[in-house]
Formats: sequence, C-alpha cells, structure tokens
Amino acid sequence: MTNPFCERVGIDVPVVLAPMGGAVGPELAAAVSNAGGLGCIPLWEGELDVMRQQIRAVRKLTPGPFAVNLNLNWPQEARLEVCLDEAVPIVSMFWGMDAAMIERAHRGGALVMQTVGSAAEARRAVDGGADIIVAQGWEAGGHVWGKVTTMALVPVVVDAVGAVPVVAAGGIADGRGLAAVLALGASAAWIGTRFLMSPEATIHPRYRERLAAANETSTYYGTVFDVGWPDGPHRTLRNDTVDAWERAGRPASGHRPGEGERLAESPEGDIVRYSCMTPQPDTVGDIDDLSLWAGQGVGLVRRQQPAAEIVRDIVAEAGTALQSAVSRAS
Repeated sequence: MTNPFCERVGIDVPVVLAPMGGAVGPELAAAVSNAGGLGCIPLWEGELDVMRQQIRAVRKLTPGPFAVNLNLNWPQEARLEVCLDEAVPIVSMFWGMDAAMIERAHRGGALVMQTVGSAAEARRAVDGGADIIVAQGWEAGGHVWGKVTTMALVPVVVDAVGAVPVVAAGGIADGRGLAAVLALGASAAWIGTRFLMSPEATIHPRYRERLAAANETSTYYGTVFDVGWPDGPHRTLRNDTVDAWERAGRPASGHRPGEGERLAESPEGDIVRYSCMTPQPDTVGDIDDLSLWAGQGVGLVRRQQPAAEIVRDIVAEAGTALQSAVSRAS
C-alpha cells in the first residue's frame, strides 16, 4: 500500500500516529515507525534537555523515520533548533503557521507537515513552504483546529494543494477509514484514538476501559477543560465534569461547578477539576472525571492491541475494503 508520500518520508504504509500529548512517548512513536508507519511524538512543552533526551530515545528504539510535533501557540524556535540539531527528519506544526519556521526547518534538512482546517489554510501553508498538509476534521480527539468534517474537508484540501501530499485526520480508527480517505485523495491517515488502546500508550488503565466502553456519541466537543491557551476547542469523552458544566449553563472559568476541586494526583502534584491532564499510569484518584481525550472514531475501538498489530490490522482492513468497493462497483 505504499505511495509517493510513503516513499518521500521513508515509510512502508500510509499510517501516521497522531501526536497525542501525554499519551505518546518514545515507545509508541517507535513502535508505529517499526511497523512501517510514521511515529510522531509531541514535544512542544517542557525543558529542551528533556526534549533532546526524548528524541534520542525514539532513535534508539527505531531505525525508521519519525516526526516531532510542535504547537505554535507558543514560541517554538528553540525547540525547532533542537529538532534540527538532532536531525529529526520531519517536523509537524500545529495550531498556527509560521513561514519563517518552515523555511528554517528546510534549511536544517527537515520536511514540514502543517495541520490545517480549511482549503484556504492549506493553500497558505503550501505557499509558505509546507511539504505535507494534515487536514484535520472536526471529528478528531484532543485539540481540534478545524470545524469541518473529515469527509467534507479532505477532498477540497486535496483539490486546493495539487501534488502536495495530504494526510487525513479525524475520526479514522480502522482500515475502512483509511480506505475512505485514500479514495478521497489523501495519501495517508493520521490516527490517534485507536492507538490509545496499545500498551505502549502512556495512559491509565481506567482510561482504556472508558475508551473500550464508549460509542460514537460518547464524546464532547467544546472548551470545558483548561488547555492552556484561549479559544482552544477540544474533544474528550463525556463525564461528570462535562455534564455538570453543561447543566450549569457552560459558565466561564472562575464560575464552573466544582472548580478547583482536587480529583487526582500524580508525581507532579495535584490534579484539579478542569485541568488539561492526560491520566498517566501512575495517576491516582478519580480518573473518570479527568480530561479523557478521544475522537468520534472511538466507537470502533474495542480491544487492546500492540501498536504494531494495530498498524498491520488497519492496513489489511484497508486493502480488503478497497477491493470490496471495486467489486461492488463492477
């Protein structure tokens, strides 16, 4: 199932790991790369020395290519320099575009993946030098940049950018989803929620239980959790925190029910209600009411599997789906 995008970035199959903050460490990123996909690790906050250690840890675990995700809501020039110094092959830029940073990445030898939420943004990103466009649909879990569904977004972005590869993101959790976005003209699928069910994902077991029990209507989209910057909509599993806030009329920060209530603790300290905190394996407390990021594809997520097995299953399912579609059309 290789294609020109796969050949360009050096992977075997068109599967890209979504850089899920708090859930993706070196082990998960490397596992996806070792399975022939593209691992992507979020390293847009924290100390530069720690970032360097994480990049080196990925490299020790895989000979394959991988990407580092940077959130441009904050200055990322210093982190980009670390990426280039460590010869990271692909830099993923999210939540804004900076043509100067794209140009710097190119001078440092890296390709740039730019996340967009519209065809107009995609054209600006290509004009700014982006090598790969990530079209993120509204169905996506975690931080959601766009407001258009994946099905509607991907083909218009593909049409807008010509020969530039497009990676489709949002609500894709199995091979049928991969087949669908390939049929829409995308070169690969950006997949997150499905990989939360892998043992390599650094999340609490209770979080996995909630994911396995969820269906396609179990998520919430909005601004209930404190993601760290203004106007940062996100998608999580529904829980008592979300429901109580909605019953109260969605009040602003400072007036939310239970605000400041201690729900859990981690080695870093207390976790209070409305915190933007992915529950880690060593988190202790009320896991259910924390920010449990998930996309609408969660209804297709039912069992735990190693990341490499997830990649293999998705690719095999996509091949079957594409063959079946051709058979039904003939």
